[in-house]
Amino acid sequence: MRRQAGPADGTELIIVNNCKESVWPGILGTAGHETPREGGFQLSSGEQTVLQVPEQWSGRIWPRQGCCFDENTGKGSCQTGDCAGLLQCGGIGGVPPASIVEMTLGTSNSDLHYYDVSLVDGFNIPVSMVPIGGGEGCGVASCEADLNVCCPEALVVKRQGKVVGCKSACLAAKTDRYCCTGDYADPKSCKPTIFAHLFKAIALGLTVLPMMMLQGLRLARLLAMSLPSALLMTIDGDLSTL
Repeated sequence: MRRQAGPADGTELIIVNNCKESVWPGILGTAGHETPREGGFQLSSGEQTVLQVPEQWSGRIWPRQGCCFDENTGKGSCQTGDCAGLLQCGGIGGVPPASIVEMTLGTSNSDLHYYDVSLVDGFNIPVSMVPIGGGEGCGVASCEADLNVCCPEALVVKRQGKVVGCKSACLAAKTDRYCCTGDYADPKSCKPTIFAHLFKAIALGLTVLPMMMLQGLRLARLLAMSLPSALLMTIDGDLSTL
């Protein structure tokens, strides 16, 4: 198990690869926040790594799959979640579709972490976030189902004839109605689509629409009654079937 040195104050973020093949987690700190491990690394099957992130850290992590990088230059490509063809994303976000774990961490004096699993940018691999050592109200955010299996044809992303990802309705249609923009930029007019209902039915508790992000954070506040000592992120897809 790899462990990244870090400050004494903060939260341990444990990332585990339960897939049968390697994955390449991508990491992006939000504006004003550092990006651990230069934004990306390889995680072999069954391997786990521990990141020590500082108090109040905010950012996102997503799994990249089907990657191939040059050992000397760190350049290459990924089938999903690619960040400009770099092993270490270095402040560059991933190309959707990709399952995303979002978080804003608290402090030793606060009463909560915010975290959720978002499919606003689509889906590629099942992921989950589990608090360790928190109060009874701490909840699990997860998408454990392989949505690639039941992805509607209009949203499917294929590589070499195999389904490797499932677009969000916004990503596929690129219209105000599906992206909750323009005339649909408020909760009253931005209603869940049939695709959003499908994903929510399969994997409860997901953020599948832009307008659900605030709702997800409110839910996290209710769930996280006390700070966990660590957060466990698992990547659970069986990539050998893709």
